[in-house]
Amino acid sequence: MCKDMFYGRTELKINTTLRDVADHFKRMRHRDESLAEPGDVACDVCLKRHRLINPHDRLLELFCRTDQTWVCTFCTETDHKTHLTVPLEEECGQRKAQLGKTEAEVQQMIEERLQKVQEIKHSVKFRKRAAEREIADSMEVFTALVRCIEKSQAEFIEVIEEMLKAAEWQAEGLIEELKQEITVLQRRCSELDQLLHTKDHLHLLQSSPPLCKLPPTRKWSQKSVHSQLCLGNVRRLKRMQQYAVDVTLDPDTAFPFLILGKKNRKQVRCGDKNQENLTNDPKRFKNSFSVLGKEGFSSGRFYYEVQVTGKTWWWLGVASESIDRKESLNLSSDGLWTVWLNGENGYGANNYYPVRLSLREKPQKVGVFVDYEKGQVSFYDVKAKSHIYSFFGCNFTEKLYPYFNPYLSCSGENSAPLQKLEPDQTSLERPEKNVQ
Repeated sequence: MCKDMFYGRTELKINTTLRDVADHFKRMRHRDESLAEPGDVACDVCLKRHRLINPHDRLLELFCRTDQTWVCTFCTETDHKTHLTVPLEEECGQRKAQLGKTEAEVQQMIEERLQKVQEIKHSVKFRKRAAEREIADSMEVFTALVRCIEKSQAEFIEVIEEMLKAAEWQAEGLIEELKQEITVLQRRCSELDQLLHTKDHLHLLQSSPPLCKLPPTRKWSQKSVHSQLCLGNVRRLKRMQQYAVDVTLDPDTAFPFLILGKKNRKQVRCGDKNQENLTNDPKRFKNSFSVLGKEGFSSGRFYYEVQVTGKTWWWLGVASESIDRKESLNLSSDGLWTVWLNGENGYGANNYYPVRLSLREKPQKVGVFVDYEKGQVSFYDVKAKSHIYSFFGCNFTEKLYPYFNPYLSCSGENSAPLQKLEPDQTSLERPEKNVQ
């Protein structure tokens, strides 16, 4: 009631406040009634009604741990009489404790996995840094390798050019010598032509004997120029070494000044006087500081190595059996295939015409390889595994002997010996050979 005084007929108004309160309680009543159905009972706690549960139409107040199910008090007197039952609140408390423990374990698992995620991310970062370092290092290595290859290529080209120059120099020498011989032969031809057309019989008879003899010239049929561009032999050094043979020096061929090793005759050096008790053997070199190997080779391949450390003069190679033993040998002697070191004049080879060699390193150990059938004699710097020089297209018709020339020793200079290395020092298998 609003308690207002009215003295006449008035228009009634709606109490909106009271209306709102009444509507609120109506809604509350309808909501509570919607929770209850026939068979519900009042709740002592919330003042609402709850459904009774079959089969006994009682409230579920207990929990059977044996069957893991909810029961009422009547169930404990019948089907669940011998089972372990506890109040729902107690079971819920225990379940909450288990759930809390499980939650803690799950949380621990989450933490472990989050930590693992961080470890993996850290590992990826570490590997990325390691990969970047590896790439940088490899780039440095490959850059150095490229520089080395470029340097080797430049050196290789330089060696080829030097060999070509040596071949051209050799060719020029041969051409010059041929021109000189052609001049001599043309002069002789002119003299012979004049003599053929002379009518002076006495002059013809007096002049013909010396003119009938050919002037002294070289045998040019086997002479040729080789450019020495076959550097593939360098890579075949190891394969050539399998033909290593044992070489023993022949004292019967040694120049009288030469001193051979007493134990095994594997080394030779030059003394300052004739050695005692020497035989006058026709095989002995009379005017050259030379000595041959005892065994000759008439076929197949053979290889041997010689130590030249400490030497300032030396000749090494192979010689034919018929090489001149009486006269002094020179750089263009027939039947001799050698490389040499001639003091300040440097290295060279006697390929019919002296060839100067430009070596990058001073050889300490020289390897000599011969292929009789191919007509090849090759020389190698064993330590540097590099090619020194090769003779190709040689026409071998007689036995070949390893050739050694330690040259003259003067005031202690060049006194070191030429030493033939034993085959076992190269750890190589001896090949089959034809020795006569």
